[in-house]
Amino acid sequence: MHVDLPEKRYYSIGEVANAFEVNTSLIRFWEKEFDVLQPKKNAKGNRKFTQEDIKNLELIYHLVKERGFTLDGAKTHLKENKKETLDNFGIIRKLESVKAELLKIKDQL
Repeated sequence: MHVDLPEKRYYSIGEVANAFEVNTSLIRFWEKEFDVLQPKKNAKGNRKFTQEDIKNLELIYHLVKERGFTLDGAKTHLKENKKETLDNFGIIRKLESVKAELLKIKDQL
């Protein structure tokens, strides 16, 4: 899944939920479950997600929704293999973008 968000410093929970095509309640639930997610909160308590939070959410989404990990399995995988998982995840995303570009070129032929 490719998350398409405009380039800015902070994102609201609604923007993040729309980008991932999930409910805001799922984002809040993952925030409680995964220690790597720690969005900033303003005086009203509204969550503000940074680029780093978005990357962590992409990784969690990939593990849970795309690869079918349980929440406990995803937590364990992140704790034990975070660097390796991030590297592999980055490679997967680059390959997906190359594939999409090649499919566009194929359609134009």
